[in-house]
Order: sequence, then C-alpha cells, then structure tokens
Amino acid sequence: MYIFYMKSSPKRHAQKVEAVAEQVRKNANNKMCTARAGYESTSLFVGKYKKTMQKIDLSAFVDILNIDTKKKTVTVEPLVTCGQLSSFLLPLGWTPAVLPELDDLTVGGLIMGFGVETSSHKFGLFQHICVSYKVVLPGGKVVTCSAEENADLFYSIPWSYGTIGFLLSAELRIVPAKKYAKITYQPYQTTELMLDAFAKASNDETNDFVEMLAYGPDRGVLMTGVMTDDAEFWKIHRIGKFWGPWFYKHVEGFFKTGESVEYIPLRDYYHRHTRSLFWEMEDIIPFGHNIIFRILLGWLVPPKIAFLKLTQTQELQEIHEKKHVIEDYLVPMSTLAKTLEMQDKEIGFYPLWLCPCKIYKTPHRGLVNPANDEEMYVDVGIYGIPPSARAENGGSFDYVECHNKAEKFVREIGGFQALYAQTYQNREQFSEMFDHELYQKVREKYGCDKVLPLVYDKVSREARS
Repeated sequence: MYIFYMKSSPKRHAQKVEAVAEQVRKNANNKMCTARAGYESTSLFVGKYKKTMQKIDLSAFVDILNIDTKKKTVTVEPLVTCGQLSSFLLPLGWTPAVLPELDDLTVGGLIMGFGVETSSHKFGLFQHICVSYKVVLPGGKVVTCSAEENADLFYSIPWSYGTIGFLLSAELRIVPAKKYAKITYQPYQTTELMLDAFAKASNDETNDFVEMLAYGPDRGVLMTGVMTDDAEFWKIHRIGKFWGPWFYKHVEGFFKTGESVEYIPLRDYYHRHTRSLFWEMEDIIPFGHNIIFRILLGWLVPPKIAFLKLTQTQELQEIHEKKHVIEDYLVPMSTLAKTLEMQDKEIGFYPLWLCPCKIYKTPHRGLVNPANDEEMYVDVGIYGIPPSARAENGGSFDYVECHNKAEKFVREIGGFQALYAQTYQNREQFSEMFDHELYQKVREKYGCDKVLPLVYDKVSREARS
C-alpha cells in the first residue's frame, strides 16, 4: 500500500510514458522485457529470460487515469489491479464488464495474458472489453490502437505477453453496477442434468453471472446471478468477512440444503474466491478453514502469491511442479462433457471451476479465435494436487505424461491453454494451438524480432523456473 502511494502519480502519465519510450530507444539493439520481478506476478513460475534481457521499468504505471461515464469507459495503467478497479468504480456505481477474481491480478497481465470471469458468457474474455491500448513499440514510438485505428496491432496484442510492445494504458468498457449480486445455487447429482443446466444458463444473457463448481464427475453446484439494489435482509451474505466460511466450502453445503438464493454485496461477490485462492489454501494451510483459525487469524489469509514465491525453496518448487496441476483450459462448450471425462481419467482432481466465456470472431485473427464458428467456450479451472500425486495414494502421478495428454486433447478439440500456467508443448504444437499468422506479420511490421522474444520463448517450460 505504501509503495503504491509512493509511485502513484496519474497527472504525470505523459511524463511516465516518455520515460519508458526513452528507455526503449536506448535499448534499440538489445532484447528487452519488463523490469517487474518474477515473484511479483501471479503466475507461480518465474521467467528465466529476465536474467539475460534489458529491463524496462514500468513500476510507476499503477494509476486509474480517467472515467468517462458518457462513453462508459475507464482508462487505466497496466499495473492497476482488479482490487483497485472494484474499490474505485463500485462506489461510483460502475464496474468493468468483466472483472476477474483475484485482487492482485493486473490489467496488463489480463490483456497480455488472459482474463475471464462469470460475466464472460455475456461480454467475452477481458480482452473483449478493451476499447483501445496505448503501447510503446520497438524503437520507442508510442502508438494508440483500437478496432478502428491500427487494428492489426490492436487484435494481435492479447495473449502476446509483451512480445509486440510495452502496454502503457488501456481503455476498458464499464457497465452500471448495483449493490448486490442475487445468486441462485442449484445442486445437481447427475452429469447429464448438471451439464444441461450449465449450458442453458450460459446461453441466457438475462444472467449477469454464471459459474459452476464441480465436486466430482456427477456432482456440481450451478450458480447464476443478477445484479440488484433490492435484497431480502435475512438472505444477505457478506462473504468477504475474514471469519466466514471459504466460498467453495459454503457452496458445497447446498448439496444438503438444496436450491437456495442469497444476496451478496457486489464487491464481496467479485472477490469471493480470493480468501481461499479458490481451494489452494487447503494445501497451504490445512487447518485454515477451521472456525477457530478463521476467527483468530483469518484476517491474515490469503498470503500474497509474491510472498509464497519469495519464500519457496528449490525443493518445494520441484515438488510443486511435479505434484501440482495449475491449469485453465478454454474448450468449446460442445466438448465440455468429453473434457470432463478426460480430466477425470488423466488428472482426477476436484473441485473444478467451470466458467462460460465467449471467444468472438474478430476482423483480424489474433492468437486466440473460436473453432468452427462456435463462440461459447468454457474455462475449466484445475487448481490442486491430483489424488494419484499424494503420498498416501502412492505418489505415482506422471506429471509430464499427464500434461502432454491434456494439452494434446485441448489442441484437437480447438481449445486453448492459459499461458500463466506451464506449457509442455513444443514449438510446433504451440503454433497449432495458437494462430500465429497475424502475430508474425505485426512483429515483422514493427521490427519486434531484434528486440522482443517470441511468446513461446517466454511461456515454454524451458523459459521458466
């Protein structure tokens, strides 16, 4: 917080932009990357390339620059976080059309990487709510791009991991916000009913929010929500309180109580999985959900991911890589049943996060495009230690074979792997999953090859430690 206030200076945005452009000009003959330390990102891996490239300092780009309620946009710098956005916009009666879950996710990471949330069935991925970007290109030229201006650049930036230019600001679409999310919980205990209800809810745009937590191959709780200013007082659930139950544990309880409705303050809803890092806290602090711990020490949870990375030993890192699965697979809705069968067979981890999301056809094909004109996809979030990797079950999990099979499956069905996770694909397989045609043309047009690495060389297994 103190570091934020020391660096915050929205009125100096133009000066900050020129300072970055000058850094880029001075390094016109060197490979470059951002100076942001590897431990500061929310990815659990650290890029090795940081050790050999010239670092461009963007640490001052932490400010919300402007809100335009007539145009319904907010302009922000790349290190603005989801927590900042919700804290700033909600009291003004606005919210980003898509606001991903964890507080510390940055706008730059959500654009250059990817971002999804329970409103994505209506608005698409985070990149799809972006109206324009300001970037500094190789050579130090500062350019604004949008669907109407420098469109090839605009559509090639998402998922590019800073391999075309350095993001300086982004203009995001906002929508009116209300006080509460009215959430309906519907438990299902057969696969067919569960998936049919999920597909139907995902295609119903009267729902502001849609997600499902799958607790087994045939057990899931569907959650649909709408924003509202009116709430039944006795049904208000302030899930953001540190002493309260972790959200996924709370949701699991509806298998016993049956269908139910709650009113959750909107900011609490947006960050409902933050305290338990979905369900990762169960392995980090096994007793963390105990009511006594939550009352006495729940205010300490969750630890910052940066802290976990800084304090992780090499041995723990190797155990994490070989035992832990952290993946988001974006798969066409029509293949969801097959995807869940694959997950159950090859990984077998539960619970799963299922979040519907549109991937739109665009005038210029970027790295990620819908397969066979099917725009509705599902993010299948797998975060944890598979049963076969646990010592009590023999610890026989083959992590390389598992990832290879899963990635092959996702490629074959026209899906995508979120690149914050570790990819085991080789260069040819990676190019098969992600459309590189526009990306390569834009890199050539703006002279990126000499000074910026390829995206594969930033996200591959060999590029990260």
